[in-house]
Amino acid sequence: MARQPGLSARLKLTLSYAGFLTLAGILLLAAVWVFLLRYVPDRATLIVPDRATLGHGVFPVRSELLRVFAPRAAAVLAVLLVVGLVGGWLLAGRMLAPLTRITDAARKATNGSLTHRIALPGRRDEFRELADAFDVMLARLHAHTAEQQRFAANASHELRTPLAITQALLDAARNDPDRDTDELLDRLHAVNARAIGLTEALLLLSQADQGSFTRERVDLSLIAEGATETLLPLANKRGVTIETCGDHTATVGSYALLLQLTTNLVHNAIVHNVAERGSVWVTTSAQPRAAVLTVENTGETLAPQLVHTLAEPFRRGEERVRTDHAGAGLGLAIVERITQAHGGTLTLTPRATGGLCVTVQLPASPARAGT
Repeated sequence: MARQPGLSARLKLTLSYAGFLTLAGILLLAAVWVFLLRYVPDRATLIVPDRATLGHGVFPVRSELLRVFAPRAAAVLAVLLVVGLVGGWLLAGRMLAPLTRITDAARKATNGSLTHRIALPGRRDEFRELADAFDVMLARLHAHTAEQQRFAANASHELRTPLAITQALLDAARNDPDRDTDELLDRLHAVNARAIGLTEALLLLSQADQGSFTRERVDLSLIAEGATETLLPLANKRGVTIETCGDHTATVGSYALLLQLTTNLVHNAIVHNVAERGSVWVTTSAQPRAAVLTVENTGETLAPQLVHTLAEPFRRGEERVRTDHAGAGLGLAIVERITQAHGGTLTLTPRATGGLCVTVQLPASPARAGT
């Protein structure tokens, strides 16, 4: 924001200190003057010694007092003003020193340096609370920026892969005119479908991050049933049984995003399961202040260290990479972002007998009147 130049905060504080000190001096001198006038008569008869004789006369005492008092009072006020300006300048500089460090850190952050920290020493006060809050903000910005850079690099790599495969297939077809066209088209279709799916996942992830969606009252139990019915053919193909249960579970959010969340969880549970006779359990439950969706599946035993990283973008378990439905590694990342956008929490827990338990806890919808 463009602003007109003005007085610095240090100069304003200096003038304030000096003005206050001068005003206090004026009030003090005025009080002294009033006190003196109360006990000093207007005129008095004084005996004045003389070289020749002793005489007496009447003299104006108050006017004489004023003549003596006024110059000295002015001198005192001048000293107070100088002391106020010099002392105020020094004190203001000392008081504003932390603010200067905070301003310097803000300028460095504006120029792109997010690793700098103020680390203001001393006991807690307003300036140090501000500095600590600013350091926390810088740390979060730095972590977020690093995460976005990793995400952009991973996304570029993931998008480059199908493009490189497409280019290789086209080059091979150009060098071998007798190659089977149908096989080439099938492979190109599969690669193109993967690229489209990755692009749509990235767009959905961006939409969840921005929170740009319409909120409405939705029922997680109905969403779970819809996602299960959609993925039932895939489950039958892979020999996985799905069990869905739960009562009416109301929350507030985007129906499309919550459906995508549930679909991703059920899809992952089906794909990353045992080879034969796998099971998936989808459960919804209503708590006093939360709507809970739980998706469990059988599968290989997962280490807790691996489970804690599965929600990171483009992160896949080692045993998941070579499956025919490996995806782009954004399934749980999208689930986590959608959950956060709805003010909820995502919990990943390895099952003792193998597989994964995913719990999504969202704020419960306020009860409607008459229900």
